[in-house]
Amino acid sequence: MVSVSHILVAMIVLPLVGSILNGLVIRPAFPKRAGVIASFFAVSSFSCALFLFSNLSHELQSITWAMDWFDVGDFHQKWGLKFDALTAIMALVVTGIGSLIHLYSIGYMAEERGPSRYFAYLNLFLFNMLLLITSDNLLGLFVGWDGVGLCSYLLIGYWYEDLDKAKAGMKAFLVNRIGDAGFLIGLFYCYQMFHTIRFDEIERLLATSSQFDLHLLNIAAFFLFVGATGKSAQIPLYVWLPDAMAGPTPVSALIHAATMVTAGVYLICRMNFLYMLTPDTNAIIAWIGVGTALFAALIATAQRDIKKVLAYSTVSQLGLMFLAVGCKAYFAAIFHLMTHAFFKALLFLGAGSVIHGLHGEQNICHMGGLRKKMPGTFLTCLIATAAICGIPPLSGFFSKDTILFSALASESTQATTLWVLALVASTLTAFYMTRMFVLVFLGEYRGEVHPHESPWVMLLPLMLLAVGSALSGFLGVPHGLHLMPNFLESYLSTVLVEFPEEVTIVSEHSAMFIATGLALSGILVAWFFYGKLSRAEAVQKGLRPFQIIFANKFWIDELYDLVFVTPFKWGCRFFSRFIDSFVIDGLALLPARVSSVGSVFLSVIQSGLVQFYLMIFLLGGLWVLWHSLKGWVI
Repeated sequence: MVSVSHILVAMIVLPLVGSILNGLVIRPAFPKRAGVIASFFAVSSFSCALFLFSNLSHELQSITWAMDWFDVGDFHQKWGLKFDALTAIMALVVTGIGSLIHLYSIGYMAEERGPSRYFAYLNLFLFNMLLLITSDNLLGLFVGWDGVGLCSYLLIGYWYEDLDKAKAGMKAFLVNRIGDAGFLIGLFYCYQMFHTIRFDEIERLLATSSQFDLHLLNIAAFFLFVGATGKSAQIPLYVWLPDAMAGPTPVSALIHAATMVTAGVYLICRMNFLYMLTPDTNAIIAWIGVGTALFAALIATAQRDIKKVLAYSTVSQLGLMFLAVGCKAYFAAIFHLMTHAFFKALLFLGAGSVIHGLHGEQNICHMGGLRKKMPGTFLTCLIATAAICGIPPLSGFFSKDTILFSALASESTQATTLWVLALVASTLTAFYMTRMFVLVFLGEYRGEVHPHESPWVMLLPLMLLAVGSALSGFLGVPHGLHLMPNFLESYLSTVLVEFPEEVTIVSEHSAMFIATGLALSGILVAWFFYGKLSRAEAVQKGLRPFQIIFANKFWIDELYDLVFVTPFKWGCRFFSRFIDSFVIDGLALLPARVSSVGSVFLSVIQSGLVQFYLMIFLLGGLWVLWHSLKGWVI
């Protein structure tokens, strides 16, 4: 009989089966069926997630499964899986939105030659993300963590024949390895302190014992956060994510919306029992989060590539999620993670629809007037844009406001400053998203190719995501609004610690009113200046210095190249030309060179000439005779 634990394993393994079939078995025979096969296994995994979600209750708060993994000395580790309330929300988001992206990819990749490799990578990505969120210990989570890193490298560099795209994939891979080093250090610290890496056991030890050194707890929490900054693209390790736009657009939607970049937020929320005890690390997380949100939002205001605008938007929204976890508002972070998955996936897929309809054009200055040519894409992107701007009653309004109020009501001594900076970042979000929407869909068409609407296989996921973008916010309506029960918060209460709310300078209603007013002002300013190109050009001339700085992304990539990449290349050249050639090769080749010199000597002796051998014998005999006579004479 099939048990719920078997369904849990099946949810994870099904995408792996699809990846193997597409990558190794069916690829040569039925390349055009790859999308259907991959989508079938993704939807099957989503069905398993729905079944497991429906089976969770107050009596059965988690579904577990384990088997022996390895034993090394005194370290005994099982491969354990756990499906609780937090896993359920993440699994539904990952498999649900992932399935829609698989379906969308059938249309988007229709003209690719043999897309089997693409869909194999996509299924493998889903498998590793499910491993990550279902693991009951840090080591198993790290396996999925590095698995999605590998798949992101493969998908970002999917068109590896293009050197720039291959470099973008390598950049994502290398930057994430820096974060992974921090993750491993944090993992080692956790094992050193707790002698276990299972989440349940660490939580129990922290709840029942007060003997742990607060300094060591802060160190472990900090290094785990370093891992999260790499995976979730926070300062200073955010630089890989904008370049990840080199991959196919559905990959951008999958990586930037529902899966990989949210792994860092998930890790901290999963370890919330540790972070509740580390105030110093929480302060660092909150400030890096709000700094990233503001920094990325400024850059996004001057980008012209439609995918780059959305990429920096993702970095900014992730910064708000980290602000929430830094303020111990773990529910707010997961709530925004969920709503963001809907509207950001919709925005990326909408951008993909525009790029598909314009035959590869990505510059928003060469678009315009697409509301008439692409009405389905226009309407769905309108909903997503309004949601991310925070317009009520769409999902982003509820989730973003929950984060903003969490920052204001946090225990931090600088809560008001964090709130103000987060408000500025949110206002800038409304500005640059409206700017992008106006330049793409309104006004007159400024391009050269003839635009066309996308096929139904691409529009259907857009419509379903639009429904989620509009309605998902009602699952977590803040208590202060008194509209309806907060289902999501009560559902997650068995896993996440309740938000420690402090007295605030303004009420929740007032804070929501201020945030909405500022969002509307950002929309109106963008509408006013970009509604007419003449006004936009005038603004660009007046703010030319700032536009240059933002368009060049504060030259951070160039700075990293100067400080880290160039010296590293010089060092590599020095070692390859001198150390490697003379020292390493010299030591390695020394026996061979000694043998070579010896062989020259032996080759002279072993000449093969009888006369030469007779001469040697004669000389040898004379030498012996001389020494003999010398001794006799003496």
